[in-house]
Amino acid sequence: MINFPDSVDDSYKRSKAHIRKTPLEHSPYLSNLINGDVYLKLDNVQRTGSFKFRGAISKMTSLSDKEKVNGVVTASTGNHGAACSLAMSLLGIKGKIVVPENVHKNKVENILNLGGEVEYFGDDCIHAEERAQEISKETGAVYISPYNDEAIVCGQATLGLEIEQELKNVDSTFISVGGGGLIGGVGGYLKSINQQTKIYGVSPENSCVMYESIKANKQLDLPSKPTLSDGTAGGVEFGSITFQLCKDIIDDFTLVSEKEIIEGILIGIEKHHQLIEGAAGTAIAGFLKYKNNLIGKRVVIVMCGGNISSEVLKSIL
Repeated sequence: MINFPDSVDDSYKRSKAHIRKTPLEHSPYLSNLINGDVYLKLDNVQRTGSFKFRGAISKMTSLSDKEKVNGVVTASTGNHGAACSLAMSLLGIKGKIVVPENVHKNKVENILNLGGEVEYFGDDCIHAEERAQEISKETGAVYISPYNDEAIVCGQATLGLEIEQELKNVDSTFISVGGGGLIGGVGGYLKSINQQTKIYGVSPENSCVMYESIKANKQLDLPSKPTLSDGTAGGVEFGSITFQLCKDIIDDFTLVSEKEIIEGILIGIEKHHQLIEGAAGTAIAGFLKYKNNLIGKRVVIVMCGGNISSEVLKSIL
C-alpha cells in the first residue's frame, strides 16, 4: 500500500512547480447550517479546471527518460484527459487520450486545445480504459490510469497536503467518489496526519460502482445511468489499488439524487460565486445529507472540478 505521508511529500516536491495551490475558502452559508466552520477546497480553479492535473503531473514527472520517449496513453471522460494533455505539453511528452463516445463536447474540446490527440471508443470510461491498455501493449507507450496508479493517487493527495498546511484539526472531509483516486489519496494523507478525521464519500445514485462494491466487499461490474456528476461516472478497473484504499479510508459513504446534485451546484454558484461541475455539487449534496450530524464541527468539502458545459448549466438554471 501507499506510504503516507512520505510518498505524497515526494509527489508534491516533483509537482509543485506546475500545480496551482488552490484556495481553502470559508463558507459562511454552509457554516451557519451546522453552527460550525465549513471550508471549500477550490480545486475547480486548479489548472485544467480539475484536481486531475495533480495526478497527471505527478505521474509524468515520475517517468524515466526512456518512458518519456515512448510516450503515454490514457483514457478519460474529460478531466483526466485534459490534465494529461497539459502535463504532456509542459513536459514535451507525446501521447493519446481515449474517450467514451458519450463524453461532453466541451471536455473533448478542452483536451484538443491543450494539444492532446483523441480517440473515441465505447460508451463507458471502463471500455475506454481497456482500449488505452491495448494501445499501450501495441505501441510500448506508458498507460496512465485515471486512478489505479500510486503516482496518480499521491498526486491527488497533494490536495490533502495543502488542506493540512492551511487548516489543522479538520473533523470531517467530504469528497465525491468515482474510481477512488481522489478520496483514496486525500483521505489517506489526512488520516496519516490525524487519525480522528472522518472521511465521507459521496456518489450519485445513477453511478455508484465503488459504493456498491464496498457494500458487497468485492469489486462489481455494474451499469451506470447518465448523471450530472459525469466526472465520477462509470466502472472501476478490476484489481484497482483504490478499492482497498476506499475500504480502509472511507468512514461513511452516501448516495445523492440528481436533484440533490443540482442543489449542490446551485449553492456553489449562488452562495460562493464558483462555477463547479456535477462531481463538486455531489460533494456539497453529501454534506447537506449529514449536516445534522456535524453541529459545531470543522468541515472541508472538496470542489474537485469546474468543467461544466454551457448546455448543462443552462438546463440547471
